[in-house]
Amino acid sequence: MRLLDLSIAVLDGITQLFGRAVSWLVLYMVLMTFANVVARYMYGYSNIALIETVLYAFAIVLTSTAAWTLQRNEHVRIDIFYGRRSPRIRALTDLLGTIFLLAPILWVVWTTGLPYVQRSWRLGETSAEVAGLPYIYLLKTFILVFVVTLGIQALSFALRNLRTLILGHDPDADPLGVPGTKA
Repeated sequence: MRLLDLSIAVLDGITQLFGRAVSWLVLYMVLMTFANVVARYMYGYSNIALIETVLYAFAIVLTSTAAWTLQRNEHVRIDIFYGRRSPRIRALTDLLGTIFLLAPILWVVWTTGLPYVQRSWRLGETSAEVAGLPYIYLLKTFILVFVVTLGIQALSFALRNLRTLILGHDPDADPLGVPGTKA
């Protein structure tokens, strides 16, 4: 059980570190959007590359924090039946969902995304805008980052649910019964 707990802790640590680091881009997006609006409407100045940096940041945040959302148990779930079930039934539901829904989706995104990203790198793909950023290939790489980070967290999520099935309760649950949110 110690190895299982250590594995979960390491995987969760990776997810949390990456999620927290990337979340700082939200502040950048707010500040840069404000600066772009001020520059445009007060000074008549507009810079496509700066506007695109906000779009890049948004795409990076969206793809890179999905795993952190899963870790924090803030993903979309229909709780009509799930919330009333025992910890074991919820763990079994989550484990089966991870294996039969999340894992195949990650596999499809990886197998279709990899050639797409490779082609973009081969071409050195750039923005369609004349003054845009020349780094579309870097941005498209975050499709694969999405799969890797969510795959890491899916493994942790599956191990956590396996542990709950073995123990019969979720040792990480807070007093309200929400998994993974113990203080």
